[in-house]
This record gives sequence, structure tokens and C-alpha cells, in this order.
Amino acid sequence: MTGWLSSAGVEWSTDPAVLTASRADRSGWPPAGRPAAVVFPDSAEQVSRVLRLAHEARTPVVPRGAGTGLSGGATAGDGTVVLDLSRMNRILAVSPADATAVAEPGVITADLDRAAGEHGLRYAPDPASVAISTIGGNIATNAGGLRCAKYGVTRDSVLGLEVVLADGRRLSTGTATLKGVTGYDLTGLFVGSEGTLGVVVRATLRLRPIPLATATVAASFPDVEAAAAAAVALSSAGVQPAIAELLDEATLRAIDAAQGTSLRAAGSALLLVQTDGAGAGVEAALIAGVLAKTATSVRTTTDDTEAAELLAARRLALPSLERIGRPLIEDIAVPRSRLADAIREIAAIAARHAVPIATIAHAADGNLHPLIVVDPGATTVPAAAQRAADEIFELALKLGGTLTGEHGVGTLKRAWIGRELGETSHDLQRQIKAVFDPHGILNPGKAL
Repeated sequence: MTGWLSSAGVEWSTDPAVLTASRADRSGWPPAGRPAAVVFPDSAEQVSRVLRLAHEARTPVVPRGAGTGLSGGATAGDGTVVLDLSRMNRILAVSPADATAVAEPGVITADLDRAAGEHGLRYAPDPASVAISTIGGNIATNAGGLRCAKYGVTRDSVLGLEVVLADGRRLSTGTATLKGVTGYDLTGLFVGSEGTLGVVVRATLRLRPIPLATATVAASFPDVEAAAAAAVALSSAGVQPAIAELLDEATLRAIDAAQGTSLRAAGSALLLVQTDGAGAGVEAALIAGVLAKTATSVRTTTDDTEAAELLAARRLALPSLERIGRPLIEDIAVPRSRLADAIREIAAIAARHAVPIATIAHAADGNLHPLIVVDPGATTVPAAAQRAADEIFELALKLGGTLTGEHGVGTLKRAWIGRELGETSHDLQRQIKAVFDPHGILNPGKAL
């Protein structure tokens, strides 16, 4: 299966410990078996050679960044070769004049943001895993993050890509300019394709100015439905928050227990809203006025340190929940006007199946993350948890939403994708996959 690797001129390993470490992601559900080998390219040329030989040998290849995915998109089972891109971690250029950066796929997202910061710029996408996830992984899943309410998801910051196709050919897409409409949008097609169409080896990314000011509002509410309704009401204030994050009672209790905080004491739900730009203070005051109508407490700050402490609670939600069980992390999105309905129904689903579910949400765009907490020793999804997850997916579609807002389909949601896409769209997307990867070697069993 891997005899061709010796002629690829690339470092690779079949060490059992390396194979085991490369088989799973952070979804919590490893595949059956383990890969045959892990390859460590350090250049686009090496990636090209590996894929050309794998294509000829019909060997399945699983591209991998930091393994921080939450949908099983980077999992690798028996007979696969893992293409570990972590050594391709160079920031090749930062152009302040053009407000762009060029980076390899293994660059840690936070490192790119810091490099941009040296020029008064920033990389806007900031998934909760920003400190450990890679640019390539973010592109593969079209990752979102806390600032997506104002700045969009990863696709909105990708201008162009260099991609290695399944047969080893190299393809350049997009432009280095902020505008470009020549031909079909292949860049947009690759972003979010979960490594099933090609392997990104270089990305030209849009940067944005660091805001002149920020202001943060933290509001506690008597229940999560009131917090969701307040988040929806923000649209009437005529402002565009950069961040609007909602945490329910189960999440607050987990954070308090793990971090020694007292968030739950102020209310059963917490809404964190941040504005940025020259008018940040004025916008925050308007937001605070809207939230104060139903909140139990409202706190506003323009101090960066205090704001970081408030937002740290949101980033610590998942690690805190991992201390009490294994979270099965769901990722649905609904029209913003249905956010309160979704949260109400998720609570009913949790009660109906006697399954603990903690919900956090990017409230400004209707993206919810119900975290179903199960026994950490479970090797398969417990039946009650699976029924709860299925009802959450059904709920998303019933409310006019989607199965995934930012984590991707991976392996965990493939059974539902036909329900959302419909037969015609699903068939067309399979045909697109076949054009780019006729032998089906790229991340098989994922996304479609």
C-alpha cells in the first residue's frame, strides 16, 4: 500500500505512536483502525510528488493540519496515508500597502494575526481554536469565529490559493487584488471543501486594519431565551457588533467549575458583545441600552485587559466542558430571527432524551453550538446522544437553517447532507468531486 513512498523523496513514518497520534481530530470520535503512514512534506513540490504517486497507486490521502477539526474531517483509518502539512509553516509575505499576507497551510492562525499586527493590521477570522489551528485547516472548513459577525468567515479573507490537485498538478486560483472576477470562482470552491478537491499549499489572504478602539458589553440574563431574544433585538439598534457570543447556564456552570469564576451568579445566561472602530463607544452604549431592558446586569468596558478577560470565558467553554465529559460538538445555524426558537427546542431535546447539552452561539449570525456531553470512556456515540443530535439536525432544517455553519460536514454529518442539499445539488457536487479527483483518493468518506 505504501511501497511508493520510498521514491517520493519526502520524510515519512510508520511508527505506531505517530500513526495513532495522526488518526483523530478533536471531534472526539476516532475512526476504526489507523493510517498506514504519515508523510511530512516541507514544500509544495513535495506535496505534488506525494499526490502524483498516490494517484497512480490509488492510495487514499488525508490532508492534516493541527487536527483541531470538530467534525471528523481529518480522521484517518486503515489504508490511508496522512499528509501532515505542519512543517509548511512559513509566512511568506506581509504587504501593508496591499493589506495582504501570503502564508503556507501549516501557519498557526494566531501567528499570522501577530505578524499582521506588527504592521497595524490583523487577520480577521478568529475561530475559538485560533491559538492552535492552522490556516490550511481553517480554509478547508471555511472556519468562522468570534469576529465573523462583522468580518465574515474564512472565505471572506481568502483572495487566492495555490492548490495541488489529486494527480499532483499545481493550480493557482484567485488574485492578489481585492477584486477579481475572471472566470469561475475556484478559490471559493476550494474554501470549505474539506480537503476533498485538492491540497492548499499557499494562500493569499486579506488583512484589515486594527480597529482604532473597541468596547465590550457583558450582559447577564435570567434565562437563555431572554438572552437570545435580546441578541436578535440588537439589529434594531442600527449597529453592527464585531462579536456577539451567547453562553447558556450549563456552559457557565462548567466554566465556573473549571476556572474558578462566578459567571453563573449573575444570571443563567451570558451575552458578550464587542464593537470596534472609531465609534465603538457610542455603539456599545446603544447596545447596552437595548440589553438593559431584559438583562439582570450589564457591564461595559473599553479596557483591553478587562475585555480580554471577559472574552476568555467564551474561549474556555470547550476546555471547561471537556473536564466533565466528552463533548459531541454540534454546529448548526438558523436564521437570526429563529435563534430563540432554536435554543428553546434544544433544551427540550436535552430533557426529552435525558442528555446533558450545553449551548453556546455566535448570536449575531444565528450559529449555534449545542455540545452534547457524554461519558468520556464511550468509544461510540451513545444511542440517546445520537437521537438528540439527529433531532438537533432536523430542528436546524425545520427552522430554515443548515447542518453546519463553520465546522464542516466531515464524517459526523454525512448521513444528513442529502436532506439539506436535495438530490440534484448532491449529485452535482459529487460530479464536481469526480472532476477534481477522479479516483477518489482525497479525503475519501468526508464531506459528501
